Amino acid sequence: MTYLLYGVLIIIGLITGGITSLVGASAVTLIVPTLSMLFHVDVHTAIGTSLFVDIVTSIVVSYNYYRKGHVELKSGLWIAIASIIGAQIGATIANQTKGITLSGLFGVLLIFSGISQLRKAKKGNQKPQKQINFKHQWTEILTAVLIGIAIGIISGIFGAGGGVMILLALVVILGYPMHTAVGTSTLIMAITALSSDVGYFTHGHINFLYGILLAIGAVIGGMLGSKYANKINDQKLAVFLDIFFIIIGIIMLVQMVG
Repeated sequence: MTYLLYGVLIIIGLITGGITSLVGASAVTLIVPTLSMLFHVDVHTAIGTSLFVDIVTSIVVSYNYYRKGHVELKSGLWIAIASIIGAQIGATIANQTKGITLSGLFGVLLIFSGISQLRKAKKGNQKPQKQINFKHQWTEILTAVLIGIAIGIISGIFGAGGGVMILLALVVILGYPMHTAVGTSTLIMAITALSSDVGYFTHGHINFLYGILLAIGAVIGGMLGSKYANKINDQKLAVFLDIFFIIIGIIMLVQMVG
């Protein structure tokens, strides 16, 4: 029975890696319930272990995208650093705000963004969105920092979903091509997950056995997924991501109503 459960962890890891490689988002919503319900792991350890898997998976996936030239290091690193600061602000706000209501509002934004992009594609507006070219380096850095702080604040309030918000900001605000957005999103997620997991590690809230088993599956899934994702064109990846945004938005709305 024990080996069967270990096999389940590897399979969950495979799914996690696939999700990360295709949409540049954390699979915390998949890992945490699995560890809590099937393995009776307390929620703090489940989150800490999930972040550990995010770190490993995101590094592998972002490296595969980087090899194909689909990672924007300059803006990505500034967004990551700023989002760490913003997350602390968001966590403070969360103590005084109904985070589930704000999460529902963000769900509406995701649904609206996904539907609007799909409608453009259906009308034949298939031209790739033009990436912003900044005249001065300081304006690019400032924009990246502001986006990072905003993402961090929202992530701190919602408690999850940072990967999705990073991806949305890179596509909608900065106009990144889809492959570059996913690759850069996973790099940022690796940095922010590492920052977040330090606290869980110091309090002993990481199950390394489960984390390693999940990571094994996630690395395999991430490598296979990113290999496939890098081969499909931006238009098809865009449609996939738009549908993903809509699904995540609906889930967030359902959680708010429930």
